[in-house]
Amino acid sequence: MVHCFLIHTVCPVSALEAGDSRVLFSRVFGPDEASLDDRLSAEERRVLQKDKLLVVARQVLSSVSLSRAAAGSGPPEGWAAAAMTTDEATAIQEADGGVLRLRAGDPFPGERSVLWLAVQSLAFSLVCLPHENLLLAEGALRGLARHCLEHLHLLAHGSEVLLKVDRIDFLLAKLLPHGQLLFLNHRFTQSLEKDIAAYMAK
Repeated sequence: MVHCFLIHTVCPVSALEAGDSRVLFSRVFGPDEASLDDRLSAEERRVLQKDKLLVVARQVLSSVSLSRAAAGSGPPEGWAAAAMTTDEATAIQEADGGVLRLRAGDPFPGERSVLWLAVQSLAFSLVCLPHENLLLAEGALRGLARHCLEHLHLLAHGSEVLLKVDRIDFLLAKLLPHGQLLFLNHRFTQSLEKDIAAYMAK
């Protein structure tokens, strides 16, 4: 099962310190460990969950930076500029991807696997339970990222993810229902594509 899905920045953002990331969208599937602690107030639980997601975003940012430095992709300042000159289809083909393991307690009580896909200035990340099928998770992540970019134009200058939450939620309900990874055959994939295209055309 997938624990959570994130969209966050992987390039310098004003008002953030170097090496920091801004979480633009997150969806946690199922109860988090903090939500089961009756000693915490609702606000304390929300802040704790937000802090955990920021830890994940920073870990992914570090992995993306190392990957791009090794590939000679230039300084982070250039990643955002590339978004203005590349269309979504090309961007997803040139995306960097990777996987990292979060140890127990860093930041979740148990181990987690994080799959990430970095498309220019944005990263799409799936946090999975350690026994999850990573090939299946990678397919789901690529599908989510592709639909987000093609239909919501998240790379466009001035794009506001917060105004598109309902559409991202629709994609998650179709491609990752309740955090469950789907085995997709050709016919089912075609049906999903038609449903998504019809909804996004509204």
